[in-house]
Amino acid sequence: MNKPIIFCDFDGTITNTDNIIAIMKRFAPPAWEEIKDQVLLQTIPIQLGVSRMFALLPSASRKEITDYILNHAEIREGFKEFVAFTKEEEIPLYIVSGGIDFFVEPLLDGLVPKEQIYCNRSDFTNEKIKIVWPYTCDDECTNECGCCKPTLIRKFANQDDFKIVIGDSITDLQAAKLGDKVIARDFLVQKCEELGINHSSFHSFFDVIEILKKEVLTNASN
Repeated sequence: MNKPIIFCDFDGTITNTDNIIAIMKRFAPPAWEEIKDQVLLQTIPIQLGVSRMFALLPSASRKEITDYILNHAEIREGFKEFVAFTKEEEIPLYIVSGGIDFFVEPLLDGLVPKEQIYCNRSDFTNEKIKIVWPYTCDDECTNECGCCKPTLIRKFANQDDFKIVIGDSITDLQAAKLGDKVIARDFLVQKCEELGINHSSFHSFFDVIEILKKEVLTNASN
């Protein structure tokens, strides 16, 4: 097997719950629900949907929103051990997230080096929160992903690398289509089943370690 490389989602994957949804439930007016449904049904692009949802929130609430997430978000069981495992096995690990810097980076502080984290950015200088998109789609992607995971995969993985995608939602689907191995939970499992994408499901990152040991590293040593 070729050299493994891991691309791992953040919201709902590394964390037990989706932090953007948690923020919207706590701070946004009801209009956010319709926007979320449009994103899930793929009737509007992810970038547009996330922009519209955060535009419902006042920039003045920055501290309150940040404190809320940092106090309530939980890192999924086994993640610290998973990061240590990737280091031990010398498997490159990239966090590719549709989440936003003001909560992704603090929650991963001390767990994953900042240079391995790719997420959207935030601008609190205007009346409403504006999302900034440093990792938009390349010429091969027309999905207006926001943080385009397929583009990041093409940037960091060589053609012959064994690409492992770990995720949970619609924002991971295009990346999953490029993966040689998909490790999925929740909504992404359903989409993989619908589209016939080969995948394993997981609950904790201890499961992910076992899947990697059995299905990736065993084959790599053969």
